[in-house]
Amino acid sequence: MKVTLERAALLKALGHVYRIVERRNTIPILANVLVEADKDGLLLKGTDLSVETTERAPAEVAKAGATTVAAHILFDIVGKLPDGAQVSLEADGDASRLTLRSGRSRFQLQCLPASDFPALSAGDMPHRFELEAAELGRLIDKTQFAISQEETRYYLNGIYLHVVESSGKHALRAVATDGHRLARVETPAPKGAVGMPGVIVPRKAVGEVRKLLADAEGTVTVEVSPTKARFVVGSAALTTKLIDGTYPDYARVIPQGNDKRLVVEKQAFKDAVDRVSTVSSDRGRAVKLAVGDGKMTLSVNNPDSGSATEEIEVDYDSTPIEIGFNSRYLLDIAAQVDGDTALVRLADSGSPTLFQDRDGASALFVLMPMRV
Repeated sequence: MKVTLERAALLKALGHVYRIVERRNTIPILANVLVEADKDGLLLKGTDLSVETTERAPAEVAKAGATTVAAHILFDIVGKLPDGAQVSLEADGDASRLTLRSGRSRFQLQCLPASDFPALSAGDMPHRFELEAAELGRLIDKTQFAISQEETRYYLNGIYLHVVESSGKHALRAVATDGHRLARVETPAPKGAVGMPGVIVPRKAVGEVRKLLADAEGTVTVEVSPTKARFVVGSAALTTKLIDGTYPDYARVIPQGNDKRLVVEKQAFKDAVDRVSTVSSDRGRAVKLAVGDGKMTLSVNNPDSGSATEEIEVDYDSTPIEIGFNSRYLLDIAAQVDGDTALVRLADSGSPTLFQDRDGASALFVLMPMRV
C-alpha cells in the first residue's frame, strides 16, 4: 500500500473515526483503525464492536492495499504535523509496519493484519429515509440531555426513535428519559420512515452522530433494521447496534390535566435559577419556586452554606403554588426552549410539570418535582 494525501483531509477523517476506538482493549486490534487504499481514495474505519464509523478521504493511490494501525497514535501524529503538509502512508509487503512520511518527519508504526479487523456493517437495512442534517441535529439536541446514565435500566440508555400518527399525519419522534425528566420532540416523518420499527439508539452512538453533524450540510441518510441503524453524513458513515429492549410507555408520564398556566421570560428564569443554585449542595441541588400574583420567588436553603432568594415577574393568574425542582435539570430544559418565553403547565407540588416553547410546540419536556 502506498498513498499520499493532504494532512487536513487525513486529520478530518481520522477525527471522526478514532473517537469510536477505546484506548484500552483486551482485543488488540480494537485499538487500531483500518487504513485501506483503493481506486476511490483512502478509507478509514474504527469500531468497538457496538459502533463502527467509516470515512473516506481524497488521496493519490500509488498502490492499493490495507492494514491496521493504532488509532490514537496515528491521530496524535497527524495532529502535530504542520498545516498544509502532505502525508505519505506506505505499508510493507506483509503490512506489519506502516511508514508515515511528511516533510522531514518519518514514523514507523506497528501494524496488525487488515484481515483480522471485525466488520459490523454487514446485514440488510430494510428501512431507509433522508432527513435534513439540521433537523436530525435538533432531534438529538433536544433529547440527548435526558438520556439515562444508569446502566441497570439499560433500555433508557439511548434515544427512542419511532414513527407515530397524530391528527392524520405521520411524525418521526425522538424520546429520552432518565426517570426524573423526559424530553419528546418530533418532525414530519420523511418518505420511507413510515413502517420502521421503534429503535433505541445507544448513548455513545447518539453522541458520535451529533459530532458528525456539527459541520454537515444537506441531508443525512438513515437506514434502520430491527437490530442496527446506519447514519450516512457526507463521506462518513456510522453503524451502530441498537439497544435490545422494550422502551417504556412514556405517554403515561406526560401530564394531560395540568391546568395552571405559567409564562416566564426564558433568559431571566435561567439566570435566576443559576444564581440562587450557587448555594445549593452538590447532592441536593433543590430550588423552590413559589408562584402567585404575577411573580415567582426562587429560593434555596442550604444549612451548610447559606440561603438565596430572587424574584422575577411572570404571567400567572391561577392559585398560588410552591414546588421544588433539581436546579440542574431546570437549566437543562430551559436551554432547549427556542423562544424568548417558556410555557410551564403545573398541577400541584407533587405532580410532574410540563415545559414547552408554546402551545402545540413540537418539543415538550416533563420534569418530576423534588421535596424542598
